[in-house]
Amino acid sequence: MNGNYGHLLFEQAEPMDDGMVAELRPYFESAHLDARDVFHRAARIDLHPDADGPGGNAQYPNCLPATAKKGLFGEVMAGLMTQAYQFVGGHQWSIPIFLFRYHAEVEAYIFDLARDPARVREISGRHGNDFIALGIDPATGQVVRFIAGEAKWRASLTPSVMDEMMLGGWTGPPEARVRSNDGVWNELNRGLTAPQGLEQMHRLLCEKAREQYAEAIVSLDRALLIGGAPLPRTDLIFVAGNKAARRNPGETYLPGAAPPVEYTAGRSLQVVELVVEGGVDLIERLYRSLWVNP
Repeated sequence: MNGNYGHLLFEQAEPMDDGMVAELRPYFESAHLDARDVFHRAARIDLHPDADGPGGNAQYPNCLPATAKKGLFGEVMAGLMTQAYQFVGGHQWSIPIFLFRYHAEVEAYIFDLARDPARVREISGRHGNDFIALGIDPATGQVVRFIAGEAKWRASLTPSVMDEMMLGGWTGPPEARVRSNDGVWNELNRGLTAPQGLEQMHRLLCEKAREQYAEAIVSLDRALLIGGAPLPRTDLIFVAGNKAARRNPGETYLPGAAPPVEYTAGRSLQVVELVVEGGVDLIERLYRSLWVNP
């Protein structure tokens, strides 16, 4: 921690095994439950179909292509760590629900796949914030701040991969190449004081937990008004990926002491790096296990 900047590095200490999958499974099922209900209902799939039942091949999120599941993995892990570890500012964060239902392409994919199992294809990522967490005052129940996160997964996490992700690709003539500045830093710099993800969270709370979060809903109403007083916002960058061959233990690819000059938003910023080995296999095993009886 350094003022308004925080950095956490997590490194895998033990081999991936079935026990790790079993420990992660409940949180991942909880994170995806709302979207699973919504997508299954929209596709007219039994919410708990037998493996051989109609549409059983199109269960969410198990049926998604590998690239889509890697993106989901990053978002869920970002949420897990937001709730489990202390971030910059020492705030207590709550994620009442994940925003996965707001992925129209996944909804269409599952609808088609349930009716035609041959329609397997890649899916583009969900637009908007990867996730939203709320800082709720325990005394009043009101939302007093929020955290908006960008979660990324890379199969091979190297310095060059990190630079391209954060700064954008190279552009310009060969003799004078510069970064395109359309990476994650730019996305955060352009982040709204009241982003759409906050509105989506408000909508979900109204639908699913109006009584439990009554004061939070009212405070979000005020903050989401155009021209209303904004809530303090904390930015989060969560990057996960497989260990690079030449990476040394304890080495970070994002700044450890202070944000880079490319980050100009001026808000509190938390960075999390998660380095694993065999992460692609872990993601497949984990998502294959969700809602499957042992």
